Amino acid sequence: MDFLVIDDDKTFRDATCLLIDGEGHYAEGACSGELGLTELQAGKFDAVLLDLNLGPEKGLDILDQILKRQPNLPVIIFTAQGGVKIAVEAMRRGAVDFLEKPFTREQFHLVLARVQRFNELKQNIERLELEVKDSNAQSPEILLDSSTPLMKEVIDTLLRAAKTPASILILGESGTGKSVVARAVHRQSHLADRPFVTVSCPSLSKELLESELFGHVKGAFTGALRDHWGKVKAAAGGTLFLDEIGDLPMEIQPKLLRLLQEREYERVGENVTRQAEVRIIAATSQDLRKRVADGAFREDLFFRLNVIMAEMPPLRERPGDLIRFAGHYFKHFAALCGRRLEGISEAASAAIRAYSWPGNLRELRNAIERAVIMAKGNQINLEDLPAELRSRTAPATKGNGTPLEVGALVSMEKLEEAHLRKVLERTGNLAEAAEVLGIDQATLYRKRKKIGLE
Repeated sequence: MDFLVIDDDKTFRDATCLLIDGEGHYAEGACSGELGLTELQAGKFDAVLLDLNLGPEKGLDILDQILKRQPNLPVIIFTAQGGVKIAVEAMRRGAVDFLEKPFTREQFHLVLARVQRFNELKQNIERLELEVKDSNAQSPEILLDSSTPLMKEVIDTLLRAAKTPASILILGESGTGKSVVARAVHRQSHLADRPFVTVSCPSLSKELLESELFGHVKGAFTGALRDHWGKVKAAAGGTLFLDEIGDLPMEIQPKLLRLLQEREYERVGENVTRQAEVRIIAATSQDLRKRVADGAFREDLFFRLNVIMAEMPPLRERPGDLIRFAGHYFKHFAALCGRRLEGISEAASAAIRAYSWPGNLRELRNAIERAVIMAKGNQINLEDLPAELRSRTAPATKGNGTPLEVGALVSMEKLEEAHLRKVLERTGNLAEAAEVLGIDQATLYRKRKKIGLE
């Protein structure tokens, strides 16, 4: 954890910082309340140790200002002039604990344990709030409860691996729900009550990504104004989810490999080797084997990540789940927008089934949200869907619900009929359709009549 020690007594301030550093944490000192408030504005701290007597400044007033700016920041008060009355007043104003100077190492350990527990509870609340927010729109249970055999096999693999410490690699197109499934794996694991920390590999430059992962020490690079613990430290004892691992820069890959193999890492600008007990789940929409062949991804890192691999099938290969997902999003956004809609019309459902969904669940979610907002009637109709869906209707099938495709084991007559229907649906009149098909209108008229499209 990162502590800010605000005390005008340099000897005591330095001694307290040394004590905190000796316990494996980071401490920064400020000689006045004003400087302390400036430090809090400039950086992120996990707790503050605040002296009540700061010369002309009053510690309780500084306490009020700290909590006004950061209401959930734990503040521990200490003073050489302690007493029950002042302790009660400090706690009444929001301090989480009180230490009387001089305090022993054992007394500090007790306070440190309380602060750690306070921060763990705060992180758990934040995690639960995030999970509730995510689950309302992208419920892991909805995603895991699949009727598609291919998806059932993927989920079975992931849930069996969840109970082990093995690294997991989740592949799949963008928007297939890789991050949702990763969180679900964490929730089903023996680490469910520990942190789940996400790092998006493409979002930062090489230098900032390395710092984001492993942390840095003050002065390690331009802008490193104070020590920083990275996501590896934040995920200690829990799960570190590396999203889009295929974009991890080559310079950082050996360090991640070391973390996976040796459970060791070093902060940027520091030679101190630290231990890390974290479970790694990685995901990517890229072909990692091709990245390895191209020299853009280390082969040894690929094999180390690939202890358990699961590939999320795209939505177009999960027709049994499609309408169920659409119904889930419909209920969520109808409630969120306060729309009293009865459901999705047959025509809209047909268009949803016919569309290939290149953006997968993310695109489906956005399409249903838009439709709920734009719906003019008491249900979602075809005209409420995005334009790319409205141009598609349900594809011709073999008769058992399987879409007809070029190369399907059906007669030329069936293929011709399917093609005629699609062209007629997507053109405005017979003349345009005949031109597209390369036949005259009279021939098209006879063919149309033969398949019952008069």
